[in-house]
Amino acid sequence: MKLATYNIHYAVGRDGRADITRIAEAVSGADVIALQEVERNYGPGETPDQPAALEALLPDYYWVYAPAFDVDASEAVADGRVLNRRRQHGVMLLSKTPILSCRPLPLPKRVFADRFNMRMSAIEGVIDGPLGPLRIYVVHLGYLDGGERQLQIEHLLAMVRAAPDEGGAWTGPGVISDRDWSAGAPEPPMPENAVLLGDFNMPPDSPEYALVTAPENGGAGPAFVDAWPAAGNGEAPGFTFIYPPEQPEMRSQRIDYCFLSPALADKVRACRVDQEAEGSDHQPVWTELAA
Repeated sequence: MKLATYNIHYAVGRDGRADITRIAEAVSGADVIALQEVERNYGPGETPDQPAALEALLPDYYWVYAPAFDVDASEAVADGRVLNRRRQHGVMLLSKTPILSCRPLPLPKRVFADRFNMRMSAIEGVIDGPLGPLRIYVVHLGYLDGGERQLQIEHLLAMVRAAPDEGGAWTGPGVISDRDWSAGAPEPPMPENAVLLGDFNMPPDSPEYALVTAPENGGAGPAFVDAWPAAGNGEAPGFTFIYPPEQPEMRSQRIDYCFLSPALADKVRACRVDQEAEGSDHQPVWTELAA
C-alpha cells in the first residue's frame, strides 16, 4: 500500500511556473494521496478550481476536499444577479478505494498583529483499503509559530484519539420516524488505526514533533510512529523543503511526514522523498506499507 503526501504550493514550482499537471504526475500511482495548499479562486496559479482539475487528471481516484481558509469572492453583476464564488485554500484526500466517511477538522489559530496568518485544518477520511478500514488524516499546520503548532497538535490529537469511541459517521439504527437516515447502508466504521499525512511545518528536533511521538497517557510506546526512521533511514536528513543555493542562510528541513499508529509500524517497508518533483516548493513523501 503506497501513501503519498505533497504540499503542492497551489501548483507553483520553484521555477515560478503554475502547472497542476506536474502535481498529478508526481503522485499518480499512490493508493492514498494527501495534498495541502489546494485552492479555488485564489493565489497566483492559473487553475481557478484545483480540486476539479485534479479530479480530471486523476480520474480513477475517490476524493474529498476541505478548505480551511474560506472567504467571499462573489460579485454582483449588472442585472442584479450574484455570482457566488469562494476563495478557498485547504487540504485534499484522494484514494484508490472508497472514502467511506470524512469530516473537516479546523485547527486553532492565533492572531499576529504584524504578520498574515490564515486558518489551517485537517481532514479525516475513513478509507476501505488493502489493510481494511483505516483512518487517514491530511494535516497542514501553521508555519509562523511553534506555540500555535503545539495548540494545533494538541487539538488534533484529542480529536484523533476520541474518534473510535465516538464511532462512525452514524451509529445505531438508521430509521427515525419516517426516514431511513442510513439509506440502507451499513454503519460506517471508525477503526483504531490511523495515519497522519501532511505538512507539519516542524523539524524532528522540535517540541511539536515530540508531542506527536510522545507516549500516550504515560504509556510505554509512542502515540504515533514516524515512518521515516521506521523505514530504516537512520540519520539521513530526508529534507522535504529545500532552499535554493542563493539562500545559503536558510536551513533545508524535513517538515512533511507520515505518522502511523504503533500497530502499523511493523508494516512500514519504505519511506522516501521524491527529490525529482518540480511542481511545488516542497517535495512529495512516499511511504509503502505491507498489506
